[in-house]
Amino acid sequence: MAIQAPAQKAPSSFHAFDQGLDPGRGTVRLRTLIILRWIAIAGQLFAIIVASRLYGLLLETGLMLLAIGASVVVNLLAMALAPRNRRLSERETEALLLFDIVQLIVLLALSGGLNNPFALLILAPVTISAAALRPTATVVLGACAILLITVVWRFHLPLVTAEGQILELPAIFSLGFWSALVIGIVFLAGYVARIAAESRAMSQALLATQMALAREQRLTDIGGIVAAAAHELGTPLATIKLASAELADELAERPDLMQDVALIREQADRCRDILRSMGRMGK
Repeated sequence: MAIQAPAQKAPSSFHAFDQGLDPGRGTVRLRTLIILRWIAIAGQLFAIIVASRLYGLLLETGLMLLAIGASVVVNLLAMALAPRNRRLSERETEALLLFDIVQLIVLLALSGGLNNPFALLILAPVTISAAALRPTATVVLGACAILLITVVWRFHLPLVTAEGQILELPAIFSLGFWSALVIGIVFLAGYVARIAAESRAMSQALLATQMALAREQRLTDIGGIVAAAAHELGTPLATIKLASAELADELAERPDLMQDVALIREQADRCRDILRSMGRMGK
């Protein structure tokens, strides 16, 4: 019978779980945030072009392009200084999301504040934080978002058409939009954080189960090796026992050698008993 090799070592995620590491943390790749920011930059440029060229709104285009340029610079620096597949730490992710919030707030302040329907996008960074970061980081980002939209609600440059008309929501609608954003930040952050926590808990339970199964498989493999070794070594030991018995018959008149033959038989019997014990353990 061929002796089977032991199972390979369990994946590294099992060892991370053993060491108390949370596999659900630090899972945001830099590449993901870079792609999302490029999409946001393209959308912001498109919105400025449409608003100024198609609808004739008088925007602070230079300042808005400067804010968008800051995002471009951050993306280029991130691509140049770090591998795009690198997984960010929580502080790095929090800092990048905070930058996105501030950049969006600057654009809103230059384009009508909460009269700008794109103010709804303030929910995106907080939602990403709730899904990927710890609750404390999400609370910080959510509080910053609420504070900044409150400031930009009161202090912003108005949206003005080419005819000089100021586009502004009635006060009651503006208050309602601000309230909706605040409630949306709190609700979405709490809801997404709860779902993400349950998903991480399920992943950890699955990791624990897989780790236990891997350990059980290793023990089973070891038992199989022990049983196979006991079986394979049984035949040569039986041969040694038989040969020693024949030697004892042939050396009956040589008492000086009979002691050695008796020792061989005694040790062969001892090995046989050990192998039987190992065979029972392997079953």
